[in-house]
This record gives sequence, C-alpha cells and structure tokens, in this order.
Amino acid sequence: MDDSVDSSAQSDDPAADSPTVSCRRCGREWDLEAELNAVGNQAFEQFALDHRRHTGHFPDAVETWRVVCRHCPEEAERLARDAARRWAETHAKHTRHDLEIKHASGEGVTLVEADADS
Repeated sequence: MDDSVDSSAQSDDPAADSPTVSCRRCGREWDLEAELNAVGNQAFEQFALDHRRHTGHFPDAVETWRVVCRHCPEEAERLARDAARRWAETHAKHTRHDLEIKHASGEGVTLVEADADS
C-alpha cells in the first residue's frame, strides 16, 4: 500500500492555502486564516505578539529588534525597527541614557545617544 502524497495535486480546500505559523518550543503549528480575516495584513505580527504575551517567547521565524540600555537594566524587543527606535529615543529622552538597537540577525548595531542638553 502506498501512503505517499502526490505533491502535484491541488487542494480544493481554501484553508489548505492559508498561512501557518509554527513554534518548535511549543511543538505546535497554527493556521492563521481566522486572524487574517479579523486583522488583515497584520495577522502574523498580531499572532506573534499574542504568542509572546502568553508564552514568553516568539514563534519560529520571528526576528525582532532588541533595544538595550547601556546604563540600566531596561530593554525592549519590537517587531518593527521604527518601534524599537521610538522606544529607545523615548528612554534616552527621559533618562539621558545611551542605548543600542540590534536586529536578531546580529547584523550591525545602532547607537541612540542621550541628548545632554535635554
């Protein structure tokens, strides 16, 4: 008996083409069709944020921007570079601390310096 699946066969099930996200740490995979219908193009980002909020970690293939203060233990992790920079600039403005912004890929570091005149 042949249990192989014909990969050339097209599925008539529209849910088979819906985006999925997986998490090795949780050992699970989720279909994002409902999220896509509810929030549109931001479905993956919203799911990733919700997953982090409830589990303490992001699902697979999510690379974040990390902000680390050079003077205190404050840090932040954001999905978008602009959001990470905004957090860093706000922290620098209120504390006069310098911060580093790094992408999870490890490529380069951006320094956000505190304005000494503020």
